[in-house]
Amino acid sequence: MKRYFDNDMLKHLVSVCPMMQVEGYWVRPGMFDLNGATELPIGINFTIHTHGGTSCELLLFHKGEEEPYAVIPFPESYKIGDVYSMIVYDLDVETFEYAYRIDGEYDPSKGLLFDKKNILLDPYAKAVAGQRTWGKKRKGIYHARVVKDVFDWGDLPQSRRKMNDLIIYEMHVRGFTQHETSGVEHKGTFAGVMEKIPYLKELGVNAVELMPIFEFDETINAREVNGKELLEYWGYNTVSYFSPNTSYAAKDVAHKEGLELKTMIKALHEHGIEVILDVVFNHTAEGDEHGPTFSFKGIDNNIYYILSSDGKYYNFSGCGNTLNCNQPIVQQMILECLRYWTIHYRIDGFRFDLASILGRNEYGEPMDHPPLLQTLACDPILRNVKLIAEAWDAGGMYQVGSFPASQRWAEWNGRYRDAVRSFLKGDFWESWNAAWSFAGSGDLYGGYYGGHNDRYAGYDSCVNFITCHDGFTMYDLYSYNEKHNEANGWNNTDGSNDNRSWNCGIEGETDDPEVLKLRFRMIRNACATLMCSRGTPMFLMGDEFGHTKRGNNNSYCQDNDISWLNWDNLEKNKNLFEFFKFMIAYRKKHPAIRKTIKEAECGMEPIRLHDVNPDIVNLPKDAKTFSISFAGFDEEKQEDDLVYMTVNAFWEEVQIRLPDLHGYGDWYLTADTYGDEAGDYCYEENEEKLIEGSYLMRPRTVAIFTGHKRHELVDMNE
Repeated sequence: MKRYFDNDMLKHLVSVCPMMQVEGYWVRPGMFDLNGATELPIGINFTIHTHGGTSCELLLFHKGEEEPYAVIPFPESYKIGDVYSMIVYDLDVETFEYAYRIDGEYDPSKGLLFDKKNILLDPYAKAVAGQRTWGKKRKGIYHARVVKDVFDWGDLPQSRRKMNDLIIYEMHVRGFTQHETSGVEHKGTFAGVMEKIPYLKELGVNAVELMPIFEFDETINAREVNGKELLEYWGYNTVSYFSPNTSYAAKDVAHKEGLELKTMIKALHEHGIEVILDVVFNHTAEGDEHGPTFSFKGIDNNIYYILSSDGKYYNFSGCGNTLNCNQPIVQQMILECLRYWTIHYRIDGFRFDLASILGRNEYGEPMDHPPLLQTLACDPILRNVKLIAEAWDAGGMYQVGSFPASQRWAEWNGRYRDAVRSFLKGDFWESWNAAWSFAGSGDLYGGYYGGHNDRYAGYDSCVNFITCHDGFTMYDLYSYNEKHNEANGWNNTDGSNDNRSWNCGIEGETDDPEVLKLRFRMIRNACATLMCSRGTPMFLMGDEFGHTKRGNNNSYCQDNDISWLNWDNLEKNKNLFEFFKFMIAYRKKHPAIRKTIKEAECGMEPIRLHDVNPDIVNLPKDAKTFSISFAGFDEEKQEDDLVYMTVNAFWEEVQIRLPDLHGYGDWYLTADTYGDEAGDYCYEENEEKLIEGSYLMRPRTVAIFTGHKRHELVDMNE
């Protein structure tokens, strides 16, 4: 197990004299179990390991220079096992950058790519030099910097909020505030996100899921299409797992990289907002045999990557290579990485991109009990950290509902996305899948009512989403039948063809008031069902005010107004924002939606699905309209918590009956996505409308009813 020391401890542990001079520098054997480069009171500890390498050199550079000013070979006596470690005295972290050269056998057919000419980035580097300016292609090789960790986190305790209590907002740091309309001083940065915290608080989300912020190279596959430069905007091409993306920082603070990110995280935490990182442990930016060698390939290519018998790269990621996650050395690196971000950045959770790869062995085969997943699930440092899997990969493995170590891991529920998209637009053969999804996907994640299994149906297992970065925005979902990715330069061949979208009668932008009215109703339908479904809801930034990518469902390369949020839409579509805001607040008020609580006094079951008549529980396989109720006794409020949602995906009106509360109270209309004569879609408490017995559902509409004790609200409508 890796040991973490602070500088005060190190003062007592390391107070020794140098032992020899190498190339003019005083050195001694280092701390072999302290990976990376670490500042000590007496010098800098450098530790790196290579299984196949036969020698190793430390290279020191002046800032911005490509030729090293010092080359310090590790003495053979400074090696234990496969680990080289050396303390170099009298180095000032402010004055140098560093890298390595490793010698060894070069035989690509065996997966060996050692070449002493290659300058290699430390896999444990805490900061990468030369990546400061967004979009500027680096001319030379990657260097690392030693980071001074002096940030004061105070005494704010780690969040203990449960998965089922989260409302996740998926965010791209740059795209969130880069647009000229954002109104922030520091556009496209961590500081810009901080400026928008009041907005996030008003919206009501309590977790942000940040698309990759590990150091990546957005220029690595840069190209020009129709006169526009296209970059690797999303960031799914990791250069360094331990380093924050320096181009996302508003201020250049060399050797204190991460300071602005930490400040942002602390500010979010102070406002009750958790931070989840989207992490990419399935591949690296080194690509296949045609890609560059800047780190892992030159250190131990056949250990870090899954290779065929002839040394070729397996490509289960769709990005050229596949990280060999269950190799013990790679396991250790991933564990140390997640521990580092948890300890030093106080991260609350991790979403693992193409997580099924984390369950493949060295031959690329799926494992029944992947050791990495179990290690992360049981690690004491990660005990309260959320682990969220994108439970599929580009190699055809799809594990939604069956991801290994699922009692600890949550999953992006791909079935929820597909079924709900389909049903809401009128694919009625998906009604059963949609019904199960609204009820928490108990058919995927465990017993329907829970019983002995308190992790039932989405408590900590299921992240529900209709939109995410990959695919249409919610506005585009109801504006386009087909993807429109021509701007990506691949003749519209990239991106998914299975969008389950509906343009409401006209493809793309329109001024037709009836089409626009229907589109925004469909967005409200999606929002209402998402917030009233069992499981953890997640939605894409900008969905709350109708952000459009103009039909592009694969905007990975669009660093422009296709991806950047246009904040003018917040004012333009203020009613939509207010509806999202209302539904988020409504979900927070009703624990019965989120989990099974004490049995309701009125006798209603915890979860119940049925047709338009509550007495008929056998839902037809092609139901056009159905209802779901959540019920329980709220011990904090000392009253029943009763929620009833009806989804009418039919294009005609439907009369429904509400369940009998047996004298306990009455049903009140809380939200109707069709809207009333005054243009209102939702009603605050004490403004809700009493509904007696039945209700007319308008076409393609979602309605939400709340049960209240009769004596409390008898005068509500007077």
